Formats: sequence, structure tokens, C-alpha cells
Amino acid sequence: MSICSLPLQYLKTSSSTVQTLHPNCTLIWRQRKLIVRPRLNSDITLLPSLKRQDWLVECLQRSTVKLVKLDPALGEAHLKFWADACQQAGKPIYLRLRAVRDLPQKQCPRGWQLKRLFDWVAATGLLLLLSPLMLVLAGLIAITSPGPIFFYQWRVGERGKLFRIIKFRSMVVGAERLHHQVMTNQEGLHKLKDDPRVTPLGRVMRKYSLDELPQLFNVLRGEMSLVGPRPWALYDAVRINPELQHRLNAVPGITGAWQVKARSHMLDLNLVNRHDLNYLSSWSIWCDFKFLLLTIPKVLSGFGAY
Repeated sequence: MSICSLPLQYLKTSSSTVQTLHPNCTLIWRQRKLIVRPRLNSDITLLPSLKRQDWLVECLQRSTVKLVKLDPALGEAHLKFWADACQQAGKPIYLRLRAVRDLPQKQCPRGWQLKRLFDWVAATGLLLLLSPLMLVLAGLIAITSPGPIFFYQWRVGERGKLFRIIKFRSMVVGAERLHHQVMTNQEGLHKLKDDPRVTPLGRVMRKYSLDELPQLFNVLRGEMSLVGPRPWALYDAVRINPELQHRLNAVPGITGAWQVKARSHMLDLNLVNRHDLNYLSSWSIWCDFKFLLLTIPKVLSGFGAY
């Protein structure tokens, strides 16, 4: 039996909680869910099979675990490590968050179903309408900047589920590896007006939010809505006050209250989350429709975009 299969074989023969360790994590098998928390005991022997991502992928593929839940306290690097491994292994991955009952889909189920139906129909129509523009942008990116046309990044979705957001690439290749060097311990939302990684074409796309058009595919896949709170990247999500992290249960949107009213003029992480919670507590179909209409002049004027 390989080292990789040891904890997984034990899982198949036991219904009780099973616990082992990654170099920086405590792994808990519980009811076919794998819970990953920060490591507390430094004296317990480690499993070598979980030190490398390819080995971890193999372990996950062999396991009967249905999904993986990660504690946000693990930090950005470990969350991304596990997210990449789970994607390769075909296992859904979530942040472990406090459950909430006052989300719109629970308070107004019929209205929420109507909203999701509208999302699908509108996203389909917009993709058909904007496809010529998107093809032109794709061609310009390919001509002006070597590298892939699309940019994929882990974001936090409904009930804390991690998904890969799709955007037109507006930065140089490898920009993610320079992220923290450029942001230099910036406390608020990680946005920089004169970010040196942004390409000349990228600046134009960002000013008019053209780089966000591929997110319509995320809407079609059910990962996002046309209107909703900001979809948090991992490097921002882990810095949110724990008392406000339950906001990460909400379905994120392409546009919404923050994008229309504040955008880059409001960069305080906790303030943005409180803003989002206010939106969720007073949600209605008409409120979303209003934000969609307000988005048009904001996009055309380049309000707060960079």
C-alpha cells in the first residue's frame, strides 16, 4: 500500500472522524467531507504524501471524499495550493464559513428563482450581442501582448464555494507572482491605480470594464449573478474580519451596490463587506434592476475604474 493511500484506505473502513496532517494543516475526514484547518500540534508525524501537490491530487482522486472545506485562517498560499489540487482531482472546494439564514435565496425563494432565470437569459443575450466586440478584444490582446487571452483567478462564490473567474487578460504574463510585491502590504482592497503590471490595452479595458465581459460565462455556469456583492479574490478574502466572513456565503455579481456607488473610492475591506450585507438584507428584484440601469452610465464614464 502506498503512503498516499493510507489515510484514504482507513477512511473507507471507518465512519468516525479521521485526522492526519499536512505540513501546515490538520486534515479531518468527517462524513465523506475533508476539513482542512491550520495545524496546531507541531510534534505529530507528517504524511510525506501530502507535501507535494501532485501527490495530494493522487490522494484526492483515490479518496471517497465528496468535497473539501478549507478554513480561511490557512492563508492565501495554502488555500490556492488546495484549490489547484482539488480542481485537478475533480473535487468541489469550499471555504469553511459560519452558516447564515438571512440570505435572499432563503428569505425570498421565488424572487430568487426569478432572478437566477433572468441571469441565465440576460447573460445568453448579452454574450450573443457582445460577441463581435469580445472577438475584437481577444484579437487585440493576442496581437499586443504575448500570452493567453483569458485570465483565470480563484474567487469565493455561493456558500463559500471557490470558482475560477474568467476575465480578459489586462496584465502581463506572470502578474500574479508579483502581486504582493506590487501591493507592498496594502491594508485595504488590493487595487492600485498605477499598477505597473497592467498593459496599455489593459488600462483601456479596465477603464470601461471591458475586461469583465467574460464573466458572463461565470453567470451561465451559475457561479455568479449579473448583480450581487463583489466576488472576493483569495488575497482579499483571507483579510476580512472573521466577524464579517459570513458575507462570503452570498452569490457574487458582475455589478452591484459597491460597483455603482463606491468602487475604487471605497477600499476598506470591512466597510465594503458591511455595504454588501446591507444590500443583502434589503434585497429585491427591483433593487437589482436599478443597479443594472445605473451600471450603464458608470461604465460609459469609467467611474472609479482602474
